[in-house]
Amino acid sequence: MSSRTPIRLGIVGVGKIVRDQHLPALEKDADYLLVAAASRNATVEGVANFTTIDDMLASDVAIDAVSLCQPPQVRYQAARAAIEAGKHVFLEKPPGASVSEVEDLKAAAAQNGVSLFASWHSRYAPAVEAARSFLAATTLRSAAIEWKEDVRRWHPNQDWIWRAGGFGVFDPGINALSIATHILPPMYATSATLHFPDNRDAPIAAQIDFRASSGQPVSADFDWRQTGPQTWNITADTEAGQMLLSLGGARLEVDGRVLQEGPDMEYPMLYRRFAEIVRAGASDADIAPLQHVADAFMLGRRSVVEAFHD
Repeated sequence: MSSRTPIRLGIVGVGKIVRDQHLPALEKDADYLLVAAASRNATVEGVANFTTIDDMLASDVAIDAVSLCQPPQVRYQAARAAIEAGKHVFLEKPPGASVSEVEDLKAAAAQNGVSLFASWHSRYAPAVEAARSFLAATTLRSAAIEWKEDVRRWHPNQDWIWRAGGFGVFDPGINALSIATHILPPMYATSATLHFPDNRDAPIAAQIDFRASSGQPVSADFDWRQTGPQTWNITADTEAGQMLLSLGGARLEVDGRVLQEGPDMEYPMLYRRFAEIVRAGASDADIAPLQHVADAFMLGRRSVVEAFHD
């Protein structure tokens, strides 16, 4: 595809994240021409609208790529259909409900000569690359992830997120893991505790202990019950000082001194990256954050806590 030809895009699953992030990013990006949308209960003005991706793919609307933004439990079949139809695929995070289905999509994309993108948006927060550079230039002693927010504020009445395969607190927690796997040494989970409301199939809180491949301890504390100020921090004790990556990756401090801070450009950067891999005929589908979530479920001790009601 020519670098000057807009990528004709269809978007699937028109919900809150599409309205808040995808559509504003696409509106300002000359690399894309939004031509279609598929959603059971919503439409996008000015494009062809369908109720299913199958109808969209079977139509006469010319589409080069699709962004899949449905809940992860139902995304695999849509992604597989798009890949087999020769479309490049952008997967909203988390990229799937299981590791094995994303591995299958990676193989299918390679077989069909299309690009697959697992869109870890938090990696594109403005201070993440600066944090990665800082850590690469020093020796890590330990690290801690603290990701606590109010589910009623960020995911109101989204029942799918509480069902099996919906991730629960790992829906935001995987954002932290996507940053950690980008800036920290390779690591593996050693133990976990997952707290399930007694009326839900997905956890509302979790703690995980990791060990970096070079021996350093890394802890993670995820909680969806925090009200008031929200906490999205990764701290690291290093030989060069105490690093704090806060505000979900927007601000980097070392020993209290701000080194990097910037505005949110995560989704514009995601679409820039997707255009790059489509035009290069490549894929970018790292599953390390998803693997850590799977390992937490496999290793985790289950704790039942009080029922949760929106």
